[in-house]
Amino acid sequence: MRIAIASDHAAIELKAALADWLRGAGHDVADLGPDTPASVDYPDYGYKLAAAIAAGSADRGIALCGSGIGISIAVNRNPAARCALVSEPLSATLAREHNDANVIAMGARLIGIEMAKACITAFLATDFGGDRHQRRVDKLTQPTF
Repeated sequence: MRIAIASDHAAIELKAALADWLRGAGHDVADLGPDTPASVDYPDYGYKLAAAIAAGSADRGIALCGSGIGISIAVNRNPAARCALVSEPLSATLAREHNDANVIAMGARLIGIEMAKACITAFLATDFGGDRHQRRVDKLTQPTF
């Protein structure tokens, strides 16, 4: 699977570890930065990740920052991205199954490496449920209000 991963400075170590782990599992991983621990703004990297999803250059995305909140908001500014903030495997599973999430966000200050891997494993292994969920997902990009 083609996976794009991006973070801010607070999550650079987690990003590097997860990118290596994903490559070791046979995935094509695009590390969208940053490359150094210098302070950066999470929206820049969230937008970059969402653009990769929108362009079709990545099938799934992983967004990381200190809490996961800020970068998830940034990713979701792009209508092609459906980013869910997750903290354990069940939320990652439901994000895919019910919401057809194509990006998950996690907080490096809140989640350990093993839990992050468990979330990613669940996210990548789960298919979208379709059916009744499809009309709801459609409303995310085509609001009816």
